[in-house]
Amino acid sequence: MKENDNNTDRRNFLKAGLLTGGSLLAASALQSVFSTEKDSGEKVKVLTTDGKLVEVDSSHVKKAQSCCVAPKEARVGIPGKKFVMVIDLSRCKDALKCQKACSKHHLLPEENKWLKVFKMQESAETAPYWMPKPCFHCDHPPCVKVCPVDATYKRTDGIVLIDNERCIGCRFCMAACPYSTRVFNWKEPEIPAEYANASYSPETSVPRKKGTVEKCDFCPDMLRQGKLPHCVTACPNGVYYFGDLNEDTVTNGDETVRFSALMRDKAGYRYMESLGTEPSVYYLPAANRIFPFKDRVVEENKEEKEHQH
Repeated sequence: MKENDNNTDRRNFLKAGLLTGGSLLAASALQSVFSTEKDSGEKVKVLTTDGKLVEVDSSHVKKAQSCCVAPKEARVGIPGKKFVMVIDLSRCKDALKCQKACSKHHLLPEENKWLKVFKMQESAETAPYWMPKPCFHCDHPPCVKVCPVDATYKRTDGIVLIDNERCIGCRFCMAACPYSTRVFNWKEPEIPAEYANASYSPETSVPRKKGTVEKCDFCPDMLRQGKLPHCVTACPNGVYYFGDLNEDTVTNGDETVRFSALMRDKAGYRYMESLGTEPSVYYLPAANRIFPFKDRVVEENKEEKEHQH
């Protein structure tokens, strides 16, 4: 399947309601998400409680809430949701398409990447692997506790956001974060013309502002439209699963599974669990990898030497 087609299918699947109230509905309860609009002729899929996909007309599925809400509304969160991400380390080949998509859609400069991919190796005798690291959106976030102006906050849906209109650039949150996932805006950001007069929302993190802290935000503007975060749809290998913990369901777009079953069957875990922050990001170990490990730096050096000869 081509990448563009794959991404379109993922978006269309989510449009059916996985993140907008249409997921995990029993057949008898499907009526609750249907509107009274006339048939459009476009078929979409809704997932039922027994894991079956039911095809319905897209016009009968209630639309998601609009994106780009005001800062005050952005502090509340999407009702009834508890968002969670699962990262399958066995599928990551360091393609970096997730990182590029994140930076593109959040207008990030090269030095301010929100999503980083690290080479990990426990010891000289163990195999290396790639580990993507976003913000972990902790249930007990140290960053929130130390912010003196309530610029960084946790929502009811589990997402931790930063309001750059409140942020004073003290960087206490950066010092408090044990995962080092936050970055600081040292320079005046380059704002494309189409965003010059845009209203700021913590859900889009755009326009960016000099002297403020930034980080991965789980793309809440996309979630309000019933779509997956940009890193999930950009990944060609299905590394990222995203979904609702309350519904016990996550998807990478191609595959939709029970979150609890994934954790149980694939030995899921949380990074630095002993800290007690209770992250909303989980990992699946790099076992039975589908790609051989290739060191990015080694490969780049090899290519550079070949060009020199």
